[in-house]
Amino acid sequence: MVARSAATLITHPFHVITLRCMVQFIGRETKYSGTLSAFATIYREEGILGFFAGLIPRLLGDILSLWLCNMLAYLINTYALENGASTMTEMKSYSQAVTGFFASMLTYPFVLVSNLMAVNNCGLAGGLLPYAPTYSSWLDCWSQLHREGNMSRGNSLFFRKVPAGKRYVWDERRFR
Repeated sequence: MVARSAATLITHPFHVITLRCMVQFIGRETKYSGTLSAFATIYREEGILGFFAGLIPRLLGDILSLWLCNMLAYLINTYALENGASTMTEMKSYSQAVTGFFASMLTYPFVLVSNLMAVNNCGLAGGLLPYAPTYSSWLDCWSQLHREGNMSRGNSLFFRKVPAGKRYVWDERRFR
């Protein structure tokens, strides 16, 4: 768990840069043109804390996911699988994969909040109104998403849902 947390802490600045490079596509901006210039821009505009925007929910989600995955795999391997079966090793690897998938489904809200906070109010159109509200903290983001029923938005690749009554940019014809 310590190694996973350390890896998240070290790689999070690159995660923030990656997300912001993707989000600048929304407003057709070129604020971040490369890795080194992105580091300089974030440091100049937000200081060192800009690299760690959204870190807390990401760390919490990683720790919870790791804990859930290991706990469920242990329970399945200990109590559900038959000892001495010829395919025991194979079944244990399957149980680890299934529990990993299940844990990632349960901890998706942490990933969502982390990603939203990484681009929140960063000066890009995708992180500002009308595309995204400005949040004061990750708890504010969490509570607003929960209140609107959007904690799982973007979670499913095949079964997408659009919140009723929302007006999106396409309706406002901003891309013409």
